[in-house]
Amino acid sequence: MEVLQNFVVFEGIDGSGTSTQLDILKRRFDADKTSGFPALHAAFEPTDGPVGRLLREALRGGQRLHPQTLARLFSADRAEHLYGEGGVFQLAKGGALVVCDRYTLSSLVYQGIECGSALPAALNAGFPAPELLLYFDIEPSAAFERMENRRQKDIYERLHFQIQVRERYLELLDSCRAEGSRVVVIDASAPVDSVAHVVWGNIVMLPIMKGCAL
Repeated sequence: MEVLQNFVVFEGIDGSGTSTQLDILKRRFDADKTSGFPALHAAFEPTDGPVGRLLREALRGGQRLHPQTLARLFSADRAEHLYGEGGVFQLAKGGALVVCDRYTLSSLVYQGIECGSALPAALNAGFPAPELLLYFDIEPSAAFERMENRRQKDIYERLHFQIQVRERYLELLDSCRAEGSRVVVIDASAPVDSVAHVVWGNIVMLPIMKGCAL
């Protein structure tokens, strides 16, 4: 499998803090214009494109879709995200650092639980692996305490389901390593600033950061 250089993925169960950490990382890049950092493109899946918007509606429960349909939609959204105009592939190949909140591993985990592993594996087999995958590990019960005040939970934000999600993530990390990604497991139960410090420590090790004033 091709490993896409300059491409980093954050993964974790719901409530693990991936979105928070991506926002912190983006603010750090935006705030420091003197260190020679590469351009940072913060991305997320599902995207805000037409397929991604349909997926987000389904995740909120606004559309009832079969699990196999969801699996195919996630793959279609990902293909456009990667290969569409101004997409991940073009940006990373052009020298930008692309950091994405969720990618193929999310599909293998979430849709793998819902409709079996074969379909998600087939749909995602051709996508490149990220250079770096940061997995934010946290006990589901602790993650759910963080999400207590959310106005609306999506269809996957159920404790018993997230317990399965964490187990599946941990089972699949070795396969990500075998595909060529550098995989780092981060204790996401630590304070936000401590997690951000670990994230930064891994970002600065990327070849694209060589020569930057850190």
